[in-house]
Amino acid sequence: MTSEIVLNGEQAEATPAEPTTPFEIVQDTLEGFFGAADVTAVYDEPVVSGDHIVIPAAEVVGTLGFGVGGDDERNGGGGGGGSVIARPVAAIVITPHGVRVEPIVDVTKLALAALTAAGFMLGMFARMSRKRAPHFDQE
Repeated sequence: MTSEIVLNGEQAEATPAEPTTPFEIVQDTLEGFFGAADVTAVYDEPVVSGDHIVIPAAEVVGTLGFGVGGDDERNGGGGGGGSVIARPVAAIVITPHGVRVEPIVDVTKLALAALTAAGFMLGMFARMSRKRAPHFDQE
């Protein structure tokens, strides 16, 4: 969204205009959201070195939500938000001998997942091995 400014018969540089309608606000938010979700925003062009070409591959995940509320007297409001997460997942290597995909492993993420699983299993084993008081039925 831009507005044009004309000074002395010459067109000045366009400046961003504030969105005014709910549709413009949503459109402005979505443009920014999808601009950030673009893979080219994370990675540059393929890298060429001699007869080798390396193409980075990414996983881009995004979430988005909006909400609006009000009463019968037209008092109300709305809001929204979202996030975009991009992470490298592989490098595609092209050589004269063929094409191969080299995965990119996030060791920190794997270690955190292993520690979380181990802690959960330890807690469950401790809970299962606890002695329970005998339960007597009273008749």
